[in-house]
Amino acid sequence: MTDPTRTEPEGFEPFEPAKKTARDDPTKAAGWERATLEKLAFAALREQKATRRWKTFVRLSWLAFFVFLVWFAMSRGTPTTAKTTAHTAVVEIKGEIAAGADASAEFVVAAMKTAFEDDGAKAVVLLINSPGGSPVQAGIINDEIKRMKAKYHKPVYAVVEETCASAAYYIAAATDKIFVDKASIVGSIGVLMDGFGFTGTMEKLGVERRLIISGENKGFLDPFSPMNDAQRAHAQKMIDQIHDQFIDIVKTGRGDRLKLQTPGLFSGLFWSGQQAIELGLADQLGNVDYVAREVVKAEEVIDYTRRDNVAEKLAKKFGAAMGDASVRALRSVPALR
Repeated sequence: MTDPTRTEPEGFEPFEPAKKTARDDPTKAAGWERATLEKLAFAALREQKATRRWKTFVRLSWLAFFVFLVWFAMSRGTPTTAKTTAHTAVVEIKGEIAAGADASAEFVVAAMKTAFEDDGAKAVVLLINSPGGSPVQAGIINDEIKRMKAKYHKPVYAVVEETCASAAYYIAAATDKIFVDKASIVGSIGVLMDGFGFTGTMEKLGVERRLIISGENKGFLDPFSPMNDAQRAHAQKMIDQIHDQFIDIVKTGRGDRLKLQTPGLFSGLFWSGQQAIELGLADQLGNVDYVAREVVKAEEVIDYTRRDNVAEKLAKKFGAAMGDASVRALRSVPALR
């Protein structure tokens, strides 16, 4: 309830709205339109400047990034200066042995050459963990090991981690000694040529293969065309010849250490590291540190392996390697694996 005794100040009207001044309402001030337009214009200019600065920053960042990639593309992770103090040189052979791979002949031979030329390197150790790959790449590396051993008069040892099979063993056979872990996988002295045939599937789907060739056998490895007996015999003869070359390499490299009377020694079978020593496929148990300390007598280990640079890793991530693998999957070539 309202107090009946309450009195209001003279001239006070409780329901009369307060009068607005120019300060309270800018639109009442003279030239307010121009002032507002100026504020909007200056705000737009500030925003444009900020946008330009951000664009400039982004462009410079991308430029720096590409300069960084180019710089890495011009070099790989190998020692650039000789280390004169006595040490054991290590070159890794890991993954598939193939052209363009980390374990390609190009990269492995270049790394070995750097190691052999270093006066401080008392021996070269090939650290192997590979299921195999190309007989051509393995053959090139095998030949270069023999050549460099004769030229630089330095011992070469193979140290096996998990796997040394097929083309990887083709390489290891050229070394002076092979060291393994008791559980390593060693051997698989054989050759294969694999591929796919889709002729039956195409017939069921009603797909017609239109292949135009010049030469009756030009397309005999085409996965969408049938293979006749003569073509199969030709392919078999070819891989048998490569297999014989592989056997000769192993016999030459291992010599009297091989137990040639072992059934299936050259059949493509593989063995544990312990069994490989018993069969003469390997010499003794040992890892890189053991070889450096006890065999080479140079305990310091220097890695000479050539590795992918950042640009190449990014290229592979964005599909270059996937595309290459897809092409090779549809192409039948001899492989030691």
